Order: sequence, then structure tokens, then C-alpha cells
Amino acid sequence: MNVLLVPVRWARDVWRRIRAWRRVSFTVGGLVFSVGTFAVGFAAMNTGNNLLYILLGAMLGLIVVSSWLSEQVIREIDVERVMPRAVTAGREMRLTYAVTNHKPRVPTMAMEIGEAGLPNRAFVGHVAPGATGHARSLNTFVRRGVHRLGTVTLSTGFPFGLFVKERDLEIPGEIVVWPRTDRPVPVPAPEGGRVPRSGVTTRGAAGQRGEYRSLRTYRPGDDPRDIHWRSSARLREPVIREYEHDGARTRWICLDLRAEAGEAAEAAVEVAAALAARAAAEGRSFALVAGDRVVETGEGSGQLERVLDALARVEFDPGAPSVSPPVDPSTCVLVSVHGALGFGDTLVVGAA
Repeated sequence: MNVLLVPVRWARDVWRRIRAWRRVSFTVGGLVFSVGTFAVGFAAMNTGNNLLYILLGAMLGLIVVSSWLSEQVIREIDVERVMPRAVTAGREMRLTYAVTNHKPRVPTMAMEIGEAGLPNRAFVGHVAPGATGHARSLNTFVRRGVHRLGTVTLSTGFPFGLFVKERDLEIPGEIVVWPRTDRPVPVPAPEGGRVPRSGVTTRGAAGQRGEYRSLRTYRPGDDPRDIHWRSSARLREPVIREYEHDGARTRWICLDLRAEAGEAAEAAVEVAAALAARAAAEGRSFALVAGDRVVETGEGSGQLERVLDALARVEFDPGAPSVSPPVDPSTCVLVSVHGALGFGDTLVVGAA
């Protein structure tokens, strides 16, 4: 069976490469013009009228020139995608493309850049020979998650708009879409932030200020004032000072993934994200447990980004294991679709 599939896969791979190399499609005007060219050619052959032959030659020449110029637009072009590390669901994301024209004499003009799964395109007005230009598109994602990117399509109708010529470039990448953090949530009960009786945070959570604790590798969002420059120079990478923080203020957020994927599950993710954003705004240290993902205690914008990044990647499954935090559950805030016992506070989302 596998032997029979080899020629099919080979043919698909060849067709994919041919299709990625160049594609040409008619515009409405180009289709009308092409039909008119055939009509003029048919009339010229039947009547022998020299004027019709001259007109036919001019129309065919226009088609040839259009094909050659459109080819010059998209050949010898390199594209680099520049995008933010993450974007919040429901907000516009600016996607930037750096377009380098390697042609020595011919500029690139009137070219569009599109990607599968993204509704909007970027437009390149003019890139001089040997120069680099930039084009931007605005897109919005309505759901959190990880959006995979791969194929970038260059297209142009230059110069007459008779045909659209396309070329594909493979540029792997991904866009991390964070959940919203503006969903209104009640203030967790005080029991949801007590000092853990056991676990990894009984000695205090890592914070930005307080009694010195240890050194660790720099993470995005850390306060640059906490960089230990002597150790960073010795290790040749940024190193941050960690400080003890009041463990009584630590908020452990537990997200129960035992649910069907859907609106209620996504609402639970947004509630967990809102709790994390509130803790960050209050200057409180917080942590997250979601399935097998554990974001250890921290505070500030860097910690919030780590939690949102983890929430963007979680997947719901009715058969998932129950929430098992590394601290006493009675000190945690549980966010769940169905609810559970034993936690300091429980926020049930989407229950009937």
C-alpha cells in the first residue's frame, strides 16, 4: 500500500513546487481583453484586413509586455517577516514585511503580500533596485492560541491589471495569540492567597524587591534595574537578582482543563488571564497551574507575559487529569467550567 502511495506523493510534491514557482490568473479585464484578442485574430484571418492584423499584433504585444513586466516585479525578491512576540485576542496586530529587491536595474512596484489564514494583505508600492522596503498589514485574531505561519504569497497585477501573477515563499513562523485580560471577575476570597503550608513557595516567592535571594537567568519582562552586571559579564548572558517576597500575597491560579473545547472553556481561560492581570496590577506575586503547565511564582509584566503565553497554548479535554497544584489547594483559586472541592476559592464559568 505504501509503495502505491509513493508516486502519488511524488506527483503532489512536484505539483506543489510548480505551483509555488509561478501562478497566473485572469482578472475580469484581462479575460475580456483576451477574448477580444481572439476575436480580432479570427476576424483578421477571415477578412485578410491589414488593419486588423496590425491591431492583433498590438494586442498580443500588450499581453507579452504585461507578462514580462509582472515577472520582473516578483523575481529576485527576498521577504523577511517581522512580527510581535505575541498579540492579544481581539486587538489589531501589525505584521511587517522587509522586502529586499536583488535586481540590479529593475524596481519592484505594485506588489501585494498575503498569507494563508490572514484576511488582510500588505502592499508594496516601490522598492528600488538593490534596496529594501517595508510593507505592513493589520490583522485581528478573535481566539487565543498559536497560529502557524508558513507560505507567503507575492502577487501583482502590474502594469495593466490584465493578469495576476503569484509566487510562493516558505517562511516558517508562528503568532502567539494571548487571551483577553479585560473580562470582569470577582475579587478572589482571602483564602485563595494564604501562605502555603507546603510546597515550593513556603520560603517566599521570587519578587523584584525585598531581601536578596539568588541569581537567575534574565527572562523577558524582568526589570533591567535588577541585572547583576558583574555576573552577566562573567557568564556572557544577562543575569537577574531575585528577591524574597511576602508569600502571603502570592495568588495561585489553577485552570481546570477537564471540559469540552468551546465558549465556556475559552471564557474560563479569559477569567484566569484576568486574575493574573489583576494580580500584576496590584503588585502581587502570582503563579499558574494549567494541566501539566506550571508557571512558578513571580510578579510584574514579565510574569504576566509568561502566564498569558502558557494560557495561549492550553488545550481542553474532558479526559484531562484533575488540577494538581504544587501547593496546598486550599490556598489556590480554581477556575473551572464544572467546579471542584478543596480549593480556597472557585470561579465556575459557563455552568448551567
